[in-house]
Amino acid sequence: MDLRQLKYFVQIVESGSLAKASRQLYVAQPALSQHIAKLESEVGKPLLIRTAKGVTPTENGAALHHHARFILRQLDQALSVARQEPGTVHGMVSVGLAATTVCAVGAPFMRRIRERFPGIVLNVVEGMSGHLAQMMRTGQLDLAILFSRDAVPDLPAEPIVEEELFVMLPEDSDLVPPRRVKLSCADTASLPLILPTSIHGLRRRITSEFEQRNLAMHVVAEVDSLSLLMTCVRDGMGATIKPMSAALVDGRMREGWRTLAFSDADMRRVNFIYSVDAEQLSPAAAAVRAELRETIRQLVLQGEWKGVNLLQSAAAGQGQESPRFSP
Repeated sequence: MDLRQLKYFVQIVESGSLAKASRQLYVAQPALSQHIAKLESEVGKPLLIRTAKGVTPTENGAALHHHARFILRQLDQALSVARQEPGTVHGMVSVGLAATTVCAVGAPFMRRIRERFPGIVLNVVEGMSGHLAQMMRTGQLDLAILFSRDAVPDLPAEPIVEEELFVMLPEDSDLVPPRRVKLSCADTASLPLILPTSIHGLRRRITSEFEQRNLAMHVVAEVDSLSLLMTCVRDGMGATIKPMSAALVDGRMREGWRTLAFSDADMRRVNFIYSVDAEQLSPAAAAVRAELRETIRQLVLQGEWKGVNLLQSAAAGQGQESPRFSP
């Protein structure tokens, strides 16, 4: 077994067909088939299920794919470390962020990395928390911010901030009297609500809170795109329930929004920074983790990310800022 075989195998699994993988790898399809046949012979088990529609991994193939991705990623990081000049940090680091987190920290975080670590190539993946957790489990991400301590049980998780959830609607909306600053769950349930679908952890958190009170929400639309959801709310189609970060752009609050707290429910969620194990964390990923933590801390302390509380370790600045390195 060699690394080329693993690379080809990973690409075939992720492409879903030999033909697509052949085009992406610039390798003839018969040659790819030979490499996979040799790999299956060395493993002693079939790795792919071949059908007219393409290929899918067997149970053994899925297990190999998981570990092969990690091996190839570690190799890339090792080569990056070996090639870098003394006193510099180089390499690619993949970070997974939910859409609301991107609104709050995305641009400030990117600027901070570019200013302090120009040798680091930052790959930011925006997605739903469940998908990001799966990417962490399969080694596709170095870091992610997720909303549950057990999202990836085998990896270390550091609580960083606690977000409050608010009823959000435009300032000129007549759905709620202008003097109201809080709403009960019963009042909120009667509003026309635009929410993400139940595949979102946020939707499940909201639904659980209302079900505990035997309240049925008046959901008029389900939208999994944050930008489209907020546009629909801004255009007067309904209200939503989101953390305040949903109305942030470049770390600053958009104008024209009302954010109403709940009067009878503790609607909060904790943000956790997940990373691979310390011994597997590259110098570049360790630097990015420290900078992500510090970016969040500064945004909260400066009042630019509202509706959140720093948790104890973050408020204390645990994990000092990573040192600057020369480009």
